[in-house]
This record gives sequence, structure tokens and C-alpha cells, in this order.
Amino acid sequence: MTTAPPRTTLPAFPFSWDGTRLPDDVEALRAEPVKRVRTIAGDEAWLVSSYALSKQVLEDERFSLKDTSAPGAPRQYALTIPPEVVNNMGNITGAGLRRAVMKAVNPKAPGLQEWLVKSAHGLVDQLERYGAPVDLRGDFADPYSAGMHCHILGTPQGDASRLMRSLDVAFMNSPRSVEAARLNWDRDIAYMVARLDDPDLVPGGLMAELAALRGDPDYDHLTDEMLATVGVTLFGAGVISTAGFLTMAIVSLLTREDVREQLTADPSRVAGAMDELLRINLSIGDGLPRIALADVQLGDVTVREGELVLVLVEGANYDAEQFPEPNVFDPGRENAHTHLSFGGGAHYCPATALGKKHAEIALQALVERLPGLRLAVPVEQLVWRTNFMKRLPERLPVAW
Repeated sequence: MTTAPPRTTLPAFPFSWDGTRLPDDVEALRAEPVKRVRTIAGDEAWLVSSYALSKQVLEDERFSLKDTSAPGAPRQYALTIPPEVVNNMGNITGAGLRRAVMKAVNPKAPGLQEWLVKSAHGLVDQLERYGAPVDLRGDFADPYSAGMHCHILGTPQGDASRLMRSLDVAFMNSPRSVEAARLNWDRDIAYMVARLDDPDLVPGGLMAELAALRGDPDYDHLTDEMLATVGVTLFGAGVISTAGFLTMAIVSLLTREDVREQLTADPSRVAGAMDELLRINLSIGDGLPRIALADVQLGDVTVREGELVLVLVEGANYDAEQFPEPNVFDPGRENAHTHLSFGGGAHYCPATALGKKHAEIALQALVERLPGLRLAVPVEQLVWRTNFMKRLPERLPVAW
């Protein structure tokens, strides 16, 4: 059995921020699916890259997400949110708010799909009015996702841009604390607290639902700040995840001939291709972190209590033992839905269905309305954001 080696020169993780190709390092890990690496924060971690072992980590309760924020725990990067918010869905469940949140992020919520279709086509209308070239991230994916989350929360659509300003900092991967993140957090919490008393909140939106709980004695334990935290985290994590996936799905459409040919030839195939698009998607720029609560055998390695483990989602999703010919885009792949792009185990993303429907409607609008969609710059000129939780092109210039 292998145990932690002495402190020495270790590979730096993450490996690459280029979202157009799987990093070469991932294939090199096939022979060593549990490998010691050094994180952005300078700490040591076990990087897990095979599908089977990644799934084991995500499903084993001896690997904790909550404890990654504990004082003195090894870190992937410095926290940009209060430590108690790291296990956000667990906190929501413990506070008795899971039902309200799950109702809000249900893609079958009354009127939501109609809103998404109208918004997606309205944004394409704007693109056509602008004329090529346009930035498909800044002019389409980001406002589409931000608008959806304002719709879900019941907050004014005009406030989307002010909430978006915080996200470039909130999801940084920094080796040390980020003052701007704390300032943004305080400002956004104050904004959401004010919304609890806003007479213009949309009835049925999540913030109105949370505000109504303040008159229920069963929820006396909740402060306004706790309720506001639900709004801030749902907007932040929701937008960065859905806009990130959509942007990178568009990158696949623009840079992979197999994706472009299959989806533009028959736009109705977009709906059935969502899980395969998620599997090949390289939007997750870091690892899914867990702290070992006990000594655990992970393949040939003994992970010791207190050690940091990082699940490499792209490694799992391109593992040929789970997905034969993993580099092939196959919308008919029978087990495509077993990808780990939404995590797994107790922390499987509760907004999975929403994220898929959000991207499906947007991509279908693009391939139907702009069948000649293409990159308007050489692919090597795309500038990729670094030290961020998501792989993202800073701009995505396109023509049609």
C-alpha cells in the first residue's frame, strides 16, 4: 500500500485552462489514478482521476465536503465565501428550506420553460440586430443565465448585471484571501436582505417565498441574513454553473466538427445530446474537494484522515473503462447519463435538470436560428481565464 510521500516537488494542479482540449496530463494519470499533487494554495492533495475511484470518493461519507472549510484543513485554494457556506445545500436542508429551493429550481415550474424560450430567442434577436461579430458569452450565455436566476428568485431583471459583477471574484482560485470577495459578499447579502421587504418582488419567486416564512413560527430560527444567503448562493453558484456549461457547450459546437455536424443537421437532437455534451464538457477547472474523515483505502493508496482529496471530473468523464472511445461525441451513448459533471453522492447538484433544460433551449435556439454559426477568430486566439473554478473563454467572438 502507498502512503503519503514526504514533502517534495509535486505536479501543480490544475494542469491547463484551455477548454478546447483534454490536458495531456489526464491521459498520463491513467497509470496512476490516485496521484499526489500540489494545489494553488500550496497544500498537498490526492488527485483522483479514474471513474470508479472518483465515484467512490463522491459517494463515501468518509469523504467530507463540509470539512474542507475547517480551520487548518489543507486547501485547494483560499475560501472566497464564509466557511459555513461551503456546505450550502446541507445548510439549506438543515434549515428546513430544501423544499422551497427544489421547487424554485424545478424546470417544470409554471412558466419557466416558456420564459427560457422567450429569453433565448429574444437574445438571438439582439444578436441579429447587432450583426456579426458578437461575443456569444457576454451577449448571450451570461445574460441568459443571469436573467433565468433573477426570474427564479423573483428579483428585478434589471438587477442581474449588478449581481453578476461579484462573480468574477467570488469564483477565483487564489492562494490567499481575497478582500474583494468579502466586500462583494457583504454587499450582495445586504441586497438580498433588502429584497425580503421589497414590495415589488415577483409573487411566487423564491425570495418572496422566503420572505413569507418570516411570519411562520416554525421558521423562527432563521435570520434575514440566513434567508439572504440562500438567494446570494443560488444566484452565484447557479449562474456560474449554468452559464459555464452553456458557454463550453457552445465552444464544443464551434470547435468540434462531430458536434457541429450532428446538432446542426437536426436541431431536434439537441435535447437527447445534453448528457453527452456534459460528459465531454471541460468547464470544471478545478477538482471537487473532499477531506478524509478516516483512513480510507482508495485503489492502491491509503488516504489518511485529514488529507485533501480532489476528484478530477474530466478524468472520470473521459475514462475509457466507463465510456468506450471517450473522445468520440456520441449522443446515443447508453450510459452518457452516468457522467460526473454534476458531482455525485450526497452533494449531487440539485439543479441538474434545470441546468440541462437551460442549455438545451439555448443551444436549440442557436442552431435553429444561426445554422452558420462559427468562430470569428482563430481558435488559438481565444483567451482562457486562469485560476478560476470554471474554464471560460474571456470572449467568444462569432459570426454566422
